[in-house]
Amino acid sequence: MAAQDVLGQTARLASSSALLQVLFRVVTFGLNAFTLRYLSRELIGVVNVRLTLLYSTVVFLAREAFRRACLSGSAKRNWAKTINLLWLTVPLGVFWSLILGLVWLHLLEVPDPSVVPHYQAGVVAFGLSAIVELLGEPFWVLAQAHLFVRLKVIAESLSVVSKCILTVTLVILYPHWGLYIFSLAQLLYTSVLVMCYVIYFVMFLGSPEATKKSFPVARMKALLPSFVEDETFVNWKEARLTWSFFKQSFLKQILTEGERYVMTFLNVLNFGDQGVYDIVNNLGSLVARFIFLPIEESFYVFFAKVLERGKTVKDQKQDDVAMAANVLELLLKLVLLIGLTITIFGYAYSQLALDIYGGSMLSSGTGPDLLRCYSLYVLFLAVNGVTECFTSALMCKEEVDRYNFVMLALSFTFLCISYFLTHWYGSVGFILANCFNMGIRIAHSTHYIYHYFRESTHRPLTGLLPSPALLLVYILSALVTAFSEVLFCCDKGWLARLIHVSTGALCLAATLVTMFCTETKLIHFVRSQ
Repeated sequence: MAAQDVLGQTARLASSSALLQVLFRVVTFGLNAFTLRYLSRELIGVVNVRLTLLYSTVVFLAREAFRRACLSGSAKRNWAKTINLLWLTVPLGVFWSLILGLVWLHLLEVPDPSVVPHYQAGVVAFGLSAIVELLGEPFWVLAQAHLFVRLKVIAESLSVVSKCILTVTLVILYPHWGLYIFSLAQLLYTSVLVMCYVIYFVMFLGSPEATKKSFPVARMKALLPSFVEDETFVNWKEARLTWSFFKQSFLKQILTEGERYVMTFLNVLNFGDQGVYDIVNNLGSLVARFIFLPIEESFYVFFAKVLERGKTVKDQKQDDVAMAANVLELLLKLVLLIGLTITIFGYAYSQLALDIYGGSMLSSGTGPDLLRCYSLYVLFLAVNGVTECFTSALMCKEEVDRYNFVMLALSFTFLCISYFLTHWYGSVGFILANCFNMGIRIAHSTHYIYHYFRESTHRPLTGLLPSPALLLVYILSALVTAFSEVLFCCDKGWLARLIHVSTGALCLAATLVTMFCTETKLIHFVRSQ
């Protein structure tokens, strides 16, 4: 597949994934607002922090390394061995579910049954849901490698909608069920997700469309583990790369979910405060994750297909190097501008957003400061997602292993900083520690990118430099909206709030107009792809 075709399909995959993330975050956003009126903050804290952490940890440790390794390189490979390797995620998931399930049941603080009933059933259900989701891993990787955009959209949309319908129904009819509600909804979500992939491949394999595309798998039986005489069970090159990524993924999970691990294992916040933190966290990441995560996932596939892992820039096809450098530069510029916009306007509108969303329970206390800090964190998330997806797609096994030592030191430092900052600044300390964590990761990735392109004429890191005119407009917008918040927000009535919102809208319009006038190359890239 030509690099230009890969770029086009990757861009469509990223935009479709972005729409999915919009759906997920909007649904979570609405679901939290709804459940706040029926359930306690403590119950929401246990579900969204404690149990979701169990599920995400099992899934991440069991499959992340396999995804990274099996999506590297060309889609033309010995898929029988790759599928065999991917099925190892299931026993690995069972192992982690059992180990972590016992930790969650016997070593961590158990919530008060009168406030959060059926905790044990919740732990079992969320661990089981992780195993169910891993049953669809070979199907997911095969679909992702061949850029099946529509399948991902339909499968994940149906699963999210099903989960939400069941959650809302049970919350209204049986609010006393407690964690049973979220346990059943989580199991339904993973079951629908896996069934969508299975049903699609049952219909697709052997069809004229599959034959036309020369799809490497012809029957459903080929998607099951298989032994071939005189051949190894897996591709050992992929297996060794998976092991390298596994060591890295273990550390990356600590860095990604570090604040939840600190909350869960060190009890620095009670379950009620954890619930408020998670609600503000979801609100803060509503825009960030539905854009940045799909870009990271989709363009990892692009860079892995266009450039060969472990080769220097001189040994690559120069046309592909030029395209990859151009795409990387424009992606950096895109996420930087989105991150800056959220940081600038998020500072002045955090308190208003929380007041509208959750009333005084969220807009008083540390809630506004937490969301303001998260707005800054979004900028770090934006840049790190793109720089790290490029380095992950290009690093050879030895470089991945060296990076693992960096991640190990960073993980330990991050956990220590999180613990101390939380004691000093409360939940805001988690966001500050995450900013530090992302800053170090960005420094490592940009250093790798600089050295990778040093022997070429391409300088993709210039994407991190916005135009002076746009930078000036950002500074003026920050000053005007901050002044507006002091004058009109948030206890001076709805007319004052409307004036504050109108001021922000005018500043945002001025920012966008300046962006369209000064960043013409980026605008053309977004429109064309």
